[in-house]
Amino acid sequence: MDSDFVPPSVSFQLPVIDFSDQNLKPGSSKWDEVTADVLKALEDYGCFEASFDKLSVELNRSVFEAMEDLFELPIPTKQRNVSSKPFHGYLCHNLYESLGINDANVLEKVNDFTQQLWPDHGNKSLRSHTDKNIITILHQYQVDGLEVKTKDDKWIKVKPSQDSVLVMVGDSLCALLNGRLHSPYHRVIMTGKKTRYSTGLFSIPKTGVIIDSPEELVDKEHPRIFKPFEYTDFLHFFQTEAGRIAQSALHAFAAF
Repeated sequence: MDSDFVPPSVSFQLPVIDFSDQNLKPGSSKWDEVTADVLKALEDYGCFEASFDKLSVELNRSVFEAMEDLFELPIPTKQRNVSSKPFHGYLCHNLYESLGINDANVLEKVNDFTQQLWPDHGNKSLRSHTDKNIITILHQYQVDGLEVKTKDDKWIKVKPSQDSVLVMVGDSLCALLNGRLHSPYHRVIMTGKKTRYSTGLFSIPKTGVIIDSPEELVDKEHPRIFKPFEYTDFLHFFQTEAGRIAQSALHAFAAF
């Protein structure tokens, strides 16, 4: 968490890993090379920039133009997107808004979402925090502002790119792998008058699944760090005062 504002570092850059190579297939030397790069990036930084050559300018433009239309809807309309789960549904803040879709990879769920908002149509910013989920994939468009904190407390500014996304470890994956991967603090700093849009895919454990490090990741050199826990319980703890003021909600909730 931020006690004082620390400006971003200009001398550091997150790892950039290219996934566009046509030889990138399981069992190939290129596959082994890229997986090694991914592992090192997630161990050292907890995130990396994944580059693709198939993220077209036209696709980017159409997605974010649709987002502008979405967030221009009246607040009462956006508030129809409700959820009993923490950080799901419509979230509103003085400086940011979020509209989350449960099961965004399922067509029927997306249709349900659009029906809530368009029933007459057819079928500082974010403070320093870690994500609580498994994996986050972020794509920011044109306007920057996202910054990631390194293990030695330096902030790296993540520049928007048309053909890349940011892949980031969440606390739940960190706990599952017994701390082998780093879950990084990150924040959004707004420095201009232009509205900033971004999209995010948040991978979360299924309801009822217990996050517990497998025995093969626990030994004398790597003793078990976290107690087994259920993801929703962790989210509810994070919403409490104790969870919000903790330096690390994960350690406060689940560490031995």
